[in-house]
Amino acid sequence: MIHKFSMDGVNMVLDIYSGAVHVVDDIVYELVDDYKKYPKDELIQKYKEKYALSQLEEAIEEIEALEKEGLLFTEDMYVDYLSQFQGRNPIVKALCLHIAHDCNLKCKYCFAGEGEYRGHRSLMSAEVGKKAIDFLIQASQNRRNLEIDFFGGEPLMNFEVVKEIVDYARSIEAKYNKNFRFTITTNGVLLDDEIQAYINEHMHNVVLSIDGRKEVHDRMRYTVNHKGSYDIIVPKFKKIADSRNQTNYYVRGTFTRENLDFAKDVLHLADLGFKQVSVEPVVAPKEMSYALREEDLPMLYEQYEELAKELVRRKKEGQGFNFFHFMIDLTQGPCVAKRLAGCGSGSEYLAVTPEGDLYPCHQFVGLEEFKMGNVFEGIQNLPMQKQFQACNVYAKEECKNCWAKFYCSGGCAANAYQFHGDIHIPYKIGCELEKKRVECALYVTAKLAE
Repeated sequence: MIHKFSMDGVNMVLDIYSGAVHVVDDIVYELVDDYKKYPKDELIQKYKEKYALSQLEEAIEEIEALEKEGLLFTEDMYVDYLSQFQGRNPIVKALCLHIAHDCNLKCKYCFAGEGEYRGHRSLMSAEVGKKAIDFLIQASQNRRNLEIDFFGGEPLMNFEVVKEIVDYARSIEAKYNKNFRFTITTNGVLLDDEIQAYINEHMHNVVLSIDGRKEVHDRMRYTVNHKGSYDIIVPKFKKIADSRNQTNYYVRGTFTRENLDFAKDVLHLADLGFKQVSVEPVVAPKEMSYALREEDLPMLYEQYEELAKELVRRKKEGQGFNFFHFMIDLTQGPCVAKRLAGCGSGSEYLAVTPEGDLYPCHQFVGLEEFKMGNVFEGIQNLPMQKQFQACNVYAKEECKNCWAKFYCSGGCAANAYQFHGDIHIPYKIGCELEKKRVECALYVTAKLAE
């Protein structure tokens, strides 16, 4: 299987199963579609009016060489690995701790319902948090490196418990030969110098929530009295980003139908001095006025391409920044399991509520049918775990023949369930945007290599 696209004069051909990416001239770009359909003589006959014989022969030789080297038209080697992958023993390696089912903002698009997650406002106790650490140590078996994400609601509303959990994990990690890496996500309202210092000392990563331009951010992310939070958080975010030497953090935003020109928001954040930026599409029920629609896709494609070109320009001028969705590793990339199943929600990655209940990920929290157990007794809903463990690109009809399947790994299970009631039916708008982001990421890589 191959995929080809052209952007801003750059022709690219992808070999899906080997992962090879080729920048080619116009002749190879055109011939590659017919190369497997016709013998060489017929191929030359078809294009002889358009290209010189020497050009055609050279192009065909180039395609032949790539095929012989296993870099083009390769066979699917993942199918042979599939049974082994599906039969693997799931090892939990990451937990998302819902430190606070409460929030000091009332973000318009919040999937967590102001932090309540379809339930009631509550804060995680230190007891539950420590038990979550114990559960992860046991469920991770021999795996050493483990991830803990402090999430909400707003985690800083329960920051003393965050510190207790971190201290507890650090106190026992050597005993069990574990290494914990902590991440915290915050809206920044309660951020101060003391909290910043603690985060810088103990958190491997920090996610700072901001949507971009002031008018865009304040329209969606406001306080309980409906006042925007932009002016409150920007100075704090700039300070903490600089204090971390512009690494190991992200400013993360969400764009909606109310700012389809989201490239301006990404560039606004870059202009504020942030070097690590992520602005992602909202996922919301179609009846919401701010929900993205299929008719918006052409404009969103234009925005991603515009952003890719500007990112290349800035990087070449020494004013670059990293845009999360354009970061792609063509040398090693994710492991085979990650290519097939993505984040590992429900098997390798779980969410923990303030009460200690376990769910496949933070977006399933509050849906009782997805409750998997609790940190005190472990995973009890084994069929649910098996269902998520078996969820991969070959288990989804829409993914089997999709060229981007090993880049997106089948998309988000929670989004699939939200729109189709089935974790095996991908969210279409998400699929289309992911394809465009991958193309833009490859374009950026090619242009920067020139």
